[in-house]
Amino acid sequence: MSGRSAPPCGAFLSKGGPMAERVLVRIGTRRSVLAREQARIVGAGLAAVARAEGIELTFELVGITTAGDRILDRPLEQIGGKGLFIRELDSEMTEGRIDIAVHSCKDLPVELDPRVRIAAIPARGDVRDVLVLPVPGGEGAAVADVPTPGRSAEPCSDLAELGARLVATGLPIGCSSARRRVQLGELFPGVPVASIRGNVNTRLEKLDAGSYAALTLVVAGLERLGLTSRLSRVFEPHEMLPAAGQGALAVTALRRGGTPDGRVALIDRLLERYHDVQTGLCVTAERAFTRALGADCATPCGAYACATDSGAIELEGLFAPPGCAPRRGKTVVELADASADVATARLTAAASSLAERLLA
Repeated sequence: MSGRSAPPCGAFLSKGGPMAERVLVRIGTRRSVLAREQARIVGAGLAAVARAEGIELTFELVGITTAGDRILDRPLEQIGGKGLFIRELDSEMTEGRIDIAVHSCKDLPVELDPRVRIAAIPARGDVRDVLVLPVPGGEGAAVADVPTPGRSAEPCSDLAELGARLVATGLPIGCSSARRRVQLGELFPGVPVASIRGNVNTRLEKLDAGSYAALTLVVAGLERLGLTSRLSRVFEPHEMLPAAGQGALAVTALRRGGTPDGRVALIDRLLERYHDVQTGLCVTAERAFTRALGADCATPCGAYACATDSGAIELEGLFAPPGCAPRRGKTVVELADASADVATARLTAAASSLAERLLA
């Protein structure tokens, strides 16, 4: 069951007086602090788009507990994978209790419920992974005096020294993904890695209590939570390739059969205008690569796409076959003057070709 966890918010009025149209959007979200903040960001973004069109938009956050939030004592691959974080939200949508749902794009499985579509992907946040160290003075502060504390967008001058300090703690790095696990093994050989579940704040509490030497998280998530002080060592994509969709938010909505009513059509129009085309193309390429691998949440793989100065999309992929070191490859897709459908087809074909190369 869902529970409406916040009153309508996000209404805006034009300086010229009352607006001609009004719409309430019910936004489904998981109940964690990060998920609710991400849903609020989307609601505020849609309200801004609506305001520019002379529409008063209010939004209501509908908190929903998913199976993935309830089952925390086992790795995701043992209990059903990434779909555990979205099924309840899909159900609430198909039953008409919410209009849209907001997800971390990296948590969406590549195959969605056939009744559901990705309706918008706003401009992406910081895609990079970050190593988070314990707070100084806490029970887990054994490596808090590493040479590069605090936020660092520059590559560390000495990963080997950081690795040695991590090894000296005798504690593992808390890591929730196969992708990070194989890349941490290359960056910090000899440092154990252990599974960790729970929301961001829960993981930080475990770290600071001395259960782990460090954690790996996503920069964008910590920024959205106002926790940039916890960014200890940021990894550039060439050091740790992100997951497909990492740093991006995805807004899902129902697929429409026939002509939607006025309210639904209005929401769809606002979602279309809220969508960031470049981020959408990059995420399309990344998800196509993951799909072509036949990957699930237990597959050590990553994908990162970005636009070049010429307007092309450069896609880098990573895949680690069982018992083997990670394999990386790149491809560049020219999109000059391509329509949306043609661009999607080119990106999908290039991503599939890259996946085939890494699988060979």
